[in-house]
Amino acid sequence: MCGIVGYTGNKPAQEIVIDSLKKLEYRGYDSSGIALHEGEIVFSKKEGPIANLESVLDSSNSKMAIAHTRWATHGVPSDVNSHPHLSNDGKIAVVHNGTIDNYLDIKSSLENEGFNFLSESDTEVIPNLLSKYYEGDLVKAVSKILDEIEGIYTIAAIHVDNPEQIVSVRNETPLVIGLGNEENYVASDIYAILKYTQQIIYPDDHQIVSVSPKDVKVLDQNLNEVKFEVETVEKYTEVAEKGGFEHFMLKEIFEQPKALQDSQTELFVNSPLDNLDLNWKIGSISVVACGTSYHAGLVGKYVIEQLTAIPVSVHYASEFRYAAPVQGVGGLMSSRPLVILISQSGETADTLAAARAAKQQGCHTVAICNVPGSRITREVDGVIITKSGQEIGVAATKTFLTQMQALYALAMHLAFQSGSIDHVMLKNWENELRGIPSKITQLLNSSESIKELVPHISKAKSTFFIGRNINYPLALEGALKLKEISYIHAEGYPAGELKHGPLALLSSDTPVIAIAIQDHTYSKLISNIEEISARSAPVITVAQKGDKQALRVSDHGFELPEVDPVLSPFLVAVFVQLLSYYVAHDLGKSIDKPRNLAKSVTVE
Repeated sequence: MCGIVGYTGNKPAQEIVIDSLKKLEYRGYDSSGIALHEGEIVFSKKEGPIANLESVLDSSNSKMAIAHTRWATHGVPSDVNSHPHLSNDGKIAVVHNGTIDNYLDIKSSLENEGFNFLSESDTEVIPNLLSKYYEGDLVKAVSKILDEIEGIYTIAAIHVDNPEQIVSVRNETPLVIGLGNEENYVASDIYAILKYTQQIIYPDDHQIVSVSPKDVKVLDQNLNEVKFEVETVEKYTEVAEKGGFEHFMLKEIFEQPKALQDSQTELFVNSPLDNLDLNWKIGSISVVACGTSYHAGLVGKYVIEQLTAIPVSVHYASEFRYAAPVQGVGGLMSSRPLVILISQSGETADTLAAARAAKQQGCHTVAICNVPGSRITREVDGVIITKSGQEIGVAATKTFLTQMQALYALAMHLAFQSGSIDHVMLKNWENELRGIPSKITQLLNSSESIKELVPHISKAKSTFFIGRNINYPLALEGALKLKEISYIHAEGYPAGELKHGPLALLSSDTPVIAIAIQDHTYSKLISNIEEISARSAPVITVAQKGDKQALRVSDHGFELPEVDPVLSPFLVAVFVQLLSYYVAHDLGKSIDKPRNLAKSVTVE
């Protein structure tokens, strides 16, 4: 979603902020812009990719700049709605992530005072409010507007009076400050600036940060200076290269064995699970997530319940805080519930809000996250970091597998701790997980055969994915992947539910992808495939190696490497990712940056 970068220092700023802005392209955006101090505020902004902005930029020696990528919330994507937005007098420029909920009231009030507005954006009220309150000190002006604006936001502002100062503030959306040698950085995403610095400050909500080349000050809303901690993050590794792959998504699919192995080192060697403080009788578990992470949570539900017998509920983060309070066994809070929050970025607005709601209810909170130091990791009681590395493609791939693996490891930990499994069984489970990367490598080596299935899907207007038990969530994930990047309508269903309505939609033009795993639901799944075939819908089945029965009742099929049914979601996930990728590629779609979507959703 929207991205902010800022630089003030001793080097030409334009080149640095544009380079940093490109690191945020993976988040999804529809326009970009930049403001520089060249004796006056000079700005450029363009709809479309950053390349459009670069095409209109003149060379600049300015040593300070702020820049932005926008994902539209208020007003259509356009040059005029893009950021930065300027005050009427042209002296203040602002970039902003988030939403100002009461902007219409503020706009009306400012219009009555003589201010004019050019855009449909909620952001434009901010520079004009700052102009109204500015009396020679931009920090003071920012502190005053915080009493008026409502919503979630990260703001970075500059004023013509000070050619070195960037003033920034946040509320529930990401902000990081990077420290350099007589140069400092502002960003909404750590990946934007890790090329330049590993010394990072994480301001809290409503803390106002004044950044200049030789000084960084953090103040509370009353302008009292606040002590801050500087964290050293892992050294930057350049990931924004496709490494010979046509798309980042395909590269990241092929990186999954390594991502799982790196995460296994974190889980089984560094032992973060021992630090989660789960040494009490857990009466219930709630898993909270969005999108693909939600599907990982559904897989986790099956594994945790199978190993521990602890009841697990899975919730969409956007709905969790509006539901009834979390219940413990025997009634509200008679035992302390555990709430597991899953977020790739650690900045997903709905998941953060759910984490706060859970803590307010007295729940113990644990986050599964891919970004150390992200907002959610600093707000929960315990953290499991997945070691996927940065994921550029908007459609989640390797983060999904490492999230599932973290949930399997957590289930094993809880089961061993409660006595449900002994040390031998624990090691057996661990060894089985350690074998998954090599099985995925086997699948990837046969990925060319998945391309043969593409013609049976790419011309369809609608598709269905079906599965049972632990692979029902993979039906949901397969449908999500296909619709995300190919724009073909797809739905995931428990196989037994087709007869309760969806069968009416099946025809010879409606392919069904069936996940046939030889577990205790297998015979029922075979019956479901035969019901589908009786309606003339073509069936594409992904089955275990040597499963002649499933392939015999299907029109087309793909065999997975041998795998225990309970671990099959890892291999099925890679299959549906590749299938969706190849279909989207055949249709010529924008695979890494699907229309209307963003990588990290920081608005509710």
